[in-house]
Amino acid sequence: MTLPAGLPMPVPDPDLPRRVRVHEVGPRDGLQNEKGVVPTEVKAEFIRRLAAAGLDTIEATSFVHPKWVPQLADAEALFPLVRDVGARLPVLVPNERGLDRALALGAREIAVFGSATESFAKANLNRTVDESLAMFEPVVARAKAAGARVRGYLSMCFGDPWEGAVPVGRVAATGRRLFDLGCDELSLGDTIGVATPGHVGALLRAFDAEGVPAGRLAVHFHDTYGQALSNTLAALRHGVTTVDASAGGLGGCPYAKSATGNLATEDLVWMLDGLGITTGVDLGHLTATSVWMAGHLGRPSPSRTVRAISHQES
Repeated sequence: MTLPAGLPMPVPDPDLPRRVRVHEVGPRDGLQNEKGVVPTEVKAEFIRRLAAAGLDTIEATSFVHPKWVPQLADAEALFPLVRDVGARLPVLVPNERGLDRALALGAREIAVFGSATESFAKANLNRTVDESLAMFEPVVARAKAAGARVRGYLSMCFGDPWEGAVPVGRVAATGRRLFDLGCDELSLGDTIGVATPGHVGALLRAFDAEGVPAGRLAVHFHDTYGQALSNTLAALRHGVTTVDASAGGLGGCPYAKSATGNLATEDLVWMLDGLGITTGVDLGHLTATSVWMAGHLGRPSPSRTVRAISHQES
């Protein structure tokens, strides 16, 4: 698939970073919310195509118990099929058992997933925030001892469907504790998509007050109210250089029913291309990949960029 003639004209902004790393979450966060189970070989081909499109960080799968996320029950079968794609392949692990499974297959990057609120910690991990952090402590320590890079996820950073607004100070303090455990990077999740740009700025300033620079943070926005791109731009203006996104806008959260799709990687790359920010991602190749996956899922992609380019190609 080729791109239309009307590409965005790059207009660099000196207040923005020159390069952004796109942390692709489609194969994990995207597919885990599908009602049906995508065949393992289709998932592997999805990851291979994403790598070929220039994405250098692709979250491959999650080593959780199959009972909780049956869509990702094939982690052991999938990971060996994609280890050689030439991209970083982080995987999620909920506990030491999940870490054992991941390390046994040669995973070199793992992620733990915590919550900024007690309600979601209980719903997602059946633990309090303190109990979940205690569970992560040996996971992070063992992963680091094995030479693995560790990412922390913090969910419900902007709002919680049970508790409402979440104080930025509480989010920053909980995130600081994940760094204190040894996490190399922390992804701030707008799990139900209620963030606005001013809120994003306030949270990043709270992390700065905790001694956590924006360069160690990533942002993970859901597009429930159409704010994901504006929130991303706000984060970039505060020095964030890693943005999570999902090819084709796939995803949600099985434990937060109001969570809608992730920020679409194509929409993100279109904006970044227009700002003259380097990502290394080939938008045409990426769009073709999302169209291919949409065919396997039996529905069109919700990404506006995918639809616009596909329409011009048809």
